Amino acid sequence: MSSYGPSHLVPLVLFAVGLFGAAWLGRQHRAADGPTQFSRTMAVLIPAVTVPFQVVDLVANFDIGVTLPLHLCDLAWVAATWALWSHRPFPVALTFFWGLTLTIQGVLTPALNEEIPHPRYFAFWALHLLIVWAAVYLVVGLRLVPRWRDYGATVLTTLVWAVATYAFNVVADTNYGYLMRKPRSSILDYFHDWPWYVVEEIVLIVAVWALMTWVLQGAVKRPSRGSHRPRERSLPS
Repeated sequence: MSSYGPSHLVPLVLFAVGLFGAAWLGRQHRAADGPTQFSRTMAVLIPAVTVPFQVVDLVANFDIGVTLPLHLCDLAWVAATWALWSHRPFPVALTFFWGLTLTIQGVLTPALNEEIPHPRYFAFWALHLLIVWAAVYLVVGLRLVPRWRDYGATVLTTLVWAVATYAFNVVADTNYGYLMRKPRSSILDYFHDWPWYVVEEIVLIVAVWALMTWVLQGAVKRPSRGSHRPRERSLPS
């Protein structure tokens, strides 16, 4: 797929429209006590849309280097599904941090070789767009703001994934998570060669997530300890 060609621009337009829609819907549902019917419908929709494409890809186009669900986005859609269904702090934080930094890179600079009508094309865009929309709906719309302990849990989870995925890459000679080689046309082009770009990426991500947490914690007034889901609300304990 050519970056910023027609098969990229159409999903980008859909992506932008969906961002505004997700934020608007979240604001409409902000006063609800717990997950709304819309939120749980979206939680069911994400696997309903993404899993069939992934199954087709596994069965008909298996390639150990690209088909296995080992990229972080393959975990992010699980986190988004969990977050939309439960509004629990841990999956909301994963969806927010992963979605609005790592997944969104795939939207802007997709490392995708397939074009329409390849199943991998549809799986890629369904995965990436729904994850980011879920993050915007939950945090920007509903104001389910991650706390510092949620930030720490996300950093730890991401590091565990990176270590496990790197080990698999070494054994299977793959490049999941782009931990062995840079993808084409990404922000990593501005970093040093391997392995330093991996270290630089980790440091940058951890710093950006900390900044995001600090900004959100300052922007949203925290409720008292005993309060429950105010209109501008923090994540449930």
